[in-house]
Amino acid sequence: MKDFKDAIIECVPNFSEGRNMDIIRQITDEVEKIEGVQLLDVDPGKATNRTVVTFVGNPHAVIEAAFQAIKKAGELIDMRTHKGEHPRMGATDVCPLIPISGITIEETVEFAKMLGKRVGEELHIPVYHYEHAATAEHRRNLADIRSGEYEGLGAKILKAEWKPDHGHPVFNERSGATVIGVRDFLIAYNINLNTTSTRRANAVAFDIREKGRQKKDEKGKVVKDAAGEPVWVPGMLKSVKAIGWFIEEYGVAQISVNLTNMHVTPLHVLFDAACERATSRGMRVTGSELVGLVPLEAMLEAGKYFLRKQQRSIGVGEAELVRIAVKSLGLDELGPFDPQKKIIEYRMRDANVKKLVDLSLTRFAQETAGETPAPGGGSIAAYCGVLGAALGTMVANLSSHKKGWDDRWEEFSDYAVKGQELMKELLFLVDEDTNAYNKIMAAYGLPKTSDAEKAVRKAAIDAATVYAIKVPFRTMELAFQSFDLAKAMAGKGNPNCASDAGVGALCARAAVKGTYLNVITNAKSLPGNEEVKQILLRSEEMSKAADVLEQEVWNTALSKMK
Repeated sequence: MKDFKDAIIECVPNFSEGRNMDIIRQITDEVEKIEGVQLLDVDPGKATNRTVVTFVGNPHAVIEAAFQAIKKAGELIDMRTHKGEHPRMGATDVCPLIPISGITIEETVEFAKMLGKRVGEELHIPVYHYEHAATAEHRRNLADIRSGEYEGLGAKILKAEWKPDHGHPVFNERSGATVIGVRDFLIAYNINLNTTSTRRANAVAFDIREKGRQKKDEKGKVVKDAAGEPVWVPGMLKSVKAIGWFIEEYGVAQISVNLTNMHVTPLHVLFDAACERATSRGMRVTGSELVGLVPLEAMLEAGKYFLRKQQRSIGVGEAELVRIAVKSLGLDELGPFDPQKKIIEYRMRDANVKKLVDLSLTRFAQETAGETPAPGGGSIAAYCGVLGAALGTMVANLSSHKKGWDDRWEEFSDYAVKGQELMKELLFLVDEDTNAYNKIMAAYGLPKTSDAEKAVRKAAIDAATVYAIKVPFRTMELAFQSFDLAKAMAGKGNPNCASDAGVGALCARAAVKGTYLNVITNAKSLPGNEEVKQILLRSEEMSKAADVLEQEVWNTALSKMK
């Protein structure tokens, strides 16, 4: 049976308390007690009287943390006195699980059912499953399950079609009910308007949301179908749920959006659609805010989208793409937006893992000059490759907005994007070369008393050595590819930057020749390995070709400078 040891899921429970920070802290304390779980975000809202909590980890650990949090919320939150702007039906109103890596949606559903069963049986809180975990089609949509909210739950729970999936069909007056499910990554997102009118905010929400609005005749009456049900006119965007509301805390109306699939409707498309519809109705979008966390991909794609609209190169660094996204979406209008706290991948980074590429240039040089063999030539060669690709990328970006070359911005943007891709992988290899060396040392440290131990040790040494050959070989391949960028920029790019393209080619050559030495050194201990033989042959070819390519770029750059 799969143990899910390396799998990661996210859990985003919504608790019906957004004002009493002591209660919120006690709930999140339960999450942080569980080993293997990382609390990423706590986002309380006073007007909604609701807190969105985000944590990630191994599925078994996440389920335990979720159970303990639901239990504590049931002890501390009394739904009989709860008031807030957001629809709700329980102390822990909804508890979605989201597969992140190493686990499928179907496998995550099994964990949701495990959690739901335990909550229903041990805590006596009725549980409904929704979305991918739904046990019936009419329970798939969260809004349908929550219809009538807490106040209508007492009568609703007695109906056969709304019998809980777990727990008895008895109204728990204190805790209400909890909805547990599995969904794709949901972006909770509010769009700010320059109005205080909830009705007008709703009008824009109905324009853009997938469900749309009820159809009305010329007299303003709702049109019904043959079964007597209202006819709905679909809105503009798929995977979008939205309503309008007024937030007294900010003094503005907002369009509150749940974006259920950012690949169907990207965040930037949603924002622009809201801007267009608001403008058509005499309003203006002034900014937006993210509730909880957002995937890095959504921010990077937004940054690229807005740069394309300006006809600017999208081959800029990750931090710049995020900055453009923040400014273009107005995510800092209501308060500071810290990417390190709001982007899920950044929050999941292990702060205890120290990387060479995060050091200052001075510290990197000092680490290299120390009395240890790593970091050594492989890491330095990889960084030479980074610098070569970076210089080519710089020339491409400068060329993309050179005066008089406006019609060529996309051509140079494509070169810059390729340069960024090379840089990203080469930066990884700076540290990975040192990691490869450490793997060899670890293998040599294995016990070698018995024949069995010696065999295991030799196999581990051989495998680590092959990896220590493949890492510099990959650096060679990438640095060799960067000659194409350097040559193109020396010949086609901004003439004022020809020398930069030339230096880039020199760096690329140093990376290729330097890693070739590493490949040869490590290959000596595996003379009969066929895979290693093929790597040596290709490495020798690239080493010789690098001399020729570097000279070509050099000559092209010199001709442009004369």
